[in-house]
This record gives sequence, C-alpha cells and structure tokens, in this order.
Amino acid sequence: MSSQVLTDQTVAVRAFIALVQAHATTTRSLSAQLLADHGLTLNDYEVLLRLSRAPDRRLRRVDLAEEVLLTPSGITRLLDGLERAGLVERAACASDRRVVYAVITDAGLDKLRTASRTHVAQIEEFFAARLDSEQQHAAADMLERICGQVVDETACGPPPVED
Repeated sequence: MSSQVLTDQTVAVRAFIALVQAHATTTRSLSAQLLADHGLTLNDYEVLLRLSRAPDRRLRRVDLAEEVLLTPSGITRLLDGLERAGLVERAACASDRRVVYAVITDAGLDKLRTASRTHVAQIEEFFAARLDSEQQHAAADMLERICGQVVDETACGPPPVED
C-alpha cells in the first residue's frame, strides 16, 4: 500500500472522527438548552417539527420512526411522553386498522413555535461562536455534499402561521 493511500485514509478517518465528535458536541449543547428552556429533547423537537410539516400534520408512526432514525419501540416511548404532555395524539386510519398515525395537537404546534424561536437563535449563536460566516457556508456546503442534499434553511422551524 502506498503512503499516499495511507495518508488519504488517515484524512478520511480524521474527518469522520471530527464529524462524529462535532455532532456529539453540538447536540449535547443544543439539547441541554432546549430541555432547560422548553422541556423538550432534540428528538421531541424533531418529531414535533416533522409532524408540523407533514400533510394534515400527521404521519404514520412507522414512517415517523424511519424519518427520525428511531426504532419502532424508541418512537413509541418518545410519542408516549409527547402524548402524556398533550403535544401529540394518536389517530386511527379509516381504511386500515393496523395503521396508527401520530398527529401534532394545537398545543404541540404552539410549543414547537415557542421553542423554535429560541432554539434557532441558539443554533445560530453556537455556530457563530465557533465559525465565521465564510466557514459556516463552507461547512454547510461540505455536509450537504456528504448527505447528498441541499438543506432548506427554514427546515429547523415550524411552517408559518396560516391566516
């Protein structure tokens, strides 16, 4: 194996480790703030966000689990807590009794809108403290290339209030 191949592998491994550590650092910090300010975990927030943007503000529980990268039992535990808090409710499918939907409630949408105001600001502060604007653009470009899609900058907040 040539030294060039080893160097390339080392850089790739270094990039991967840095990505994993950056993810852990970012999510730990932002999750702690979200929990302290609003009583929501990042997973709670993401579930409420995805439901708020879904048609009729509902998704099949199995589809929601796949979207937020949780197991079926993990999404059940998460949704049980959100249901107890009145932020999400279950809905049956009229055409297939085996299908259960998760539906964001009006209280859940209100909670998401309130939380998004501070959460989005905290995301911006977190990155601004570590990267200048040019570096943020470069990081976004690189990470979008890795995940294979351009991220909508409004994707972290609920849809606008309809009149």
